[in-house]
Amino acid sequence: MSSQHGDHDDNDSADDLSRRSLLDLFHEEAQTQTRTLSAGLLALEAAPTEASTLEACMRATHSLKGAARIVGLPEAVEVASAMEDCFVAAQHGLLTIGAAHIDALLVGIDMLLAAGDPAAPPLARDAVEVFVTRLVGAAQVQQETRASAQAETPNDAEALLAASIAALQSSQPSQSPQSPQADEPPAAPPTPAPTPTPPPPETATPGTPHESHRMLRVRAGTLDRLLGLAGESLVESRRIRPFADGLLRVRRAQSGVLAALGQFHERHGDTLDADARASLADVRAALGALERQLAERFDDLDRIDRRGTQLAQRLYDEALQCRMRPFGDAAHAWPRMVRDLARSLGKRVRFVVDGESTQVDRDILEMLDAPLGHLLRNALDHGIEDPVARLSAGKPEEARLTLEARHSAGKLLIAVADDGAGVDLDALKRAIVARGLAQADAVALMSEPELLDFLLLPGFTMRERVTDVSGRGVGLDAVQNFAKAVHGTVRIESTAGRGTRFVLQLPLTLSVMRSLIVDVAGEAYAFPLAHVRRALRVPRSAIEMLEGQQHIAYEGRPVGLVTARQLLGAEGRGVPATDADDVSVVLVGDDAGHEAALYGVAVDAFAGERTLAVQPLDARLGKVRNVAAASLLEDGTVALIVDVEDIVASVGRLVREGQLAGVARGAQTTARERKRILVVEDSLTVRELERKLLEKRGYAVTVAVDGMDGWNTLRTGQFDLVITDVDMPRMDGIELVTMIRSDPQQRAVPVMIVSYKDREDDRRRGLDAGADYYLTKGSFHDEALLDAVNDLIGEAT
Repeated sequence: MSSQHGDHDDNDSADDLSRRSLLDLFHEEAQTQTRTLSAGLLALEAAPTEASTLEACMRATHSLKGAARIVGLPEAVEVASAMEDCFVAAQHGLLTIGAAHIDALLVGIDMLLAAGDPAAPPLARDAVEVFVTRLVGAAQVQQETRASAQAETPNDAEALLAASIAALQSSQPSQSPQSPQADEPPAAPPTPAPTPTPPPPETATPGTPHESHRMLRVRAGTLDRLLGLAGESLVESRRIRPFADGLLRVRRAQSGVLAALGQFHERHGDTLDADARASLADVRAALGALERQLAERFDDLDRIDRRGTQLAQRLYDEALQCRMRPFGDAAHAWPRMVRDLARSLGKRVRFVVDGESTQVDRDILEMLDAPLGHLLRNALDHGIEDPVARLSAGKPEEARLTLEARHSAGKLLIAVADDGAGVDLDALKRAIVARGLAQADAVALMSEPELLDFLLLPGFTMRERVTDVSGRGVGLDAVQNFAKAVHGTVRIESTAGRGTRFVLQLPLTLSVMRSLIVDVAGEAYAFPLAHVRRALRVPRSAIEMLEGQQHIAYEGRPVGLVTARQLLGAEGRGVPATDADDVSVVLVGDDAGHEAALYGVAVDAFAGERTLAVQPLDARLGKVRNVAAASLLEDGTVALIVDVEDIVASVGRLVREGQLAGVARGAQTTARERKRILVVEDSLTVRELERKLLEKRGYAVTVAVDGMDGWNTLRTGQFDLVITDVDMPRMDGIELVTMIRSDPQQRAVPVMIVSYKDREDDRRRGLDAGADYYLTKGSFHDEALLDAVNDLIGEAT
């Protein structure tokens, strides 16, 4: 008995698995068919009698009704059947599908999707009855309205519709959840035969339209592994070329040996006996035959190399293409959302999607739902006026809202544009001031793009009260965060009275990245071109010190210079070339070009531009500072892709901590014997005065802005003298002298204090701390400083 009971449990388990499998299939079909229904209903709102649209909607509901009956979802059968009856009646001219019908039918779409979702609760009987009653009621209201308008007895067609409605209502209580095979309402209009199901992928006939458009479901992980293997095969295929080049060198060497034997025969053949000449001829013949064989094999290898590389490249390109999906795959849900929200706001809107076939990376496409939803809701609530306001402004009552996707200059551009009132700049200025984001006088001087950027700030809203649609200040902030996450930008364009346009500029794909390859300590690194403002070579003599940091001039303003070796942790690997006249610099920063976010990163060399396949780092590594991902170069070398946002943040941290390392300047390379002085002074005026005096005398001078900056600078270089003030932030001069004298490596460096404090107690305190010289600023003059320096370390050279 226990065995029989176990068999029964196994059968129940198998039945459950089979049902779950059928539910999954129904869920997939429901998603496909309801997409057709949603598009059809929105089209019918503009053209209610379009025969082809009615036919498509009817067939979709008919297919869903049959599928729901097979799976055993009686509630879904009732919903689909009621929707089908509505479409059939419209096809026969018994009713015209209006706004009330579409509202009800859209609810039916949601119910069918919920019925096919294994994770959702089953449809409630009450909800199904309410839906059917609502849909039938809409038909009855239209029939009564038509009859009243015509003041006639309903004709035979209207009588047929009324009988169908009555039969449908009377059949509802008899259909219980336990009777999935319940009969159709006896008076329902005849339905066409089910649409033939296309053959499965394995049996599809090549050359048919279905063959070229059929869809297969592939796990994302499988696709990523396929892309990785395709990339590896491309790298491996390119390794044949170096081998072929080596074989070519062997072939040339053999030709040289054969030529040498020929010359030997010409010069010494007469001195050889007959046997020697015969042997030499045999060797030459054998070498000649071997050369011909080698030439043939080399030609074969060359063909294999070209063919293999081409196939590997095509495989790689196709694997990349598999990650791309048409923009329309994500855009199908937005017409419904726009329509529902516009109706709830009492606005008439014509929504247009342009560029549905534009190819978008699947990861970006999946992330677009929330930001585009925010932009569309923002346009409907903030941008587009109500019909009365539009008419008074001389505009059509129906507004136009456009969603566009296209490729441009290697970027994906997505724009949301409306023909509404545009952004009220005066109201925007008042909101900026009211929220304390800027002073009124500063706001008055801002340009329009600068003002519009405030709309993207977290928590910013121009609504004075919170509604169901807006007022919380989270929508555009989410759009900005999305753009930053994928290394894109957001641009706002607005014209008063004519509308607003939001433009998202995004990478075409997250799988492939156009990058600048650089060499840092013998390793390859890639800077994404989206964040590279410019790559340039700067003369070492043009590097200047300003506020304790090296700078270069770019477009007439100073730009901070940092070393890639320090940022990427490569300071101890190899020796950077300092004998070159120029320094290779990559200017990085945000696309807005704000000065504070623009830096020059000094690298060892440029290695050109490449299109790289992005390979994520192993999750076990966590977040690697200043590195975003990795990739393989053509020769199989691993290149780390730099995280530019991390780089900018790291530079800011190093500046605050005073730990930036410098680039060797021309003056240091041409005058290596000059003595070096570190000037530590928080006053810009005094600091620059001392620097100029000392450099004029021939000393090499480095400056630091306070004691902490001076201590860190001293530890990263070699100096012959330190000149320091006393009163400074973070670390004063007395503390700095104490730390120098306590450090075994720095205690021998002479220290001079230059301070306004001229009391004997102050002088004694400085000398007791370990200073070698104490000079007061009150008696300070050029020669006094230079004489003191000369006393401590001598002349500059």
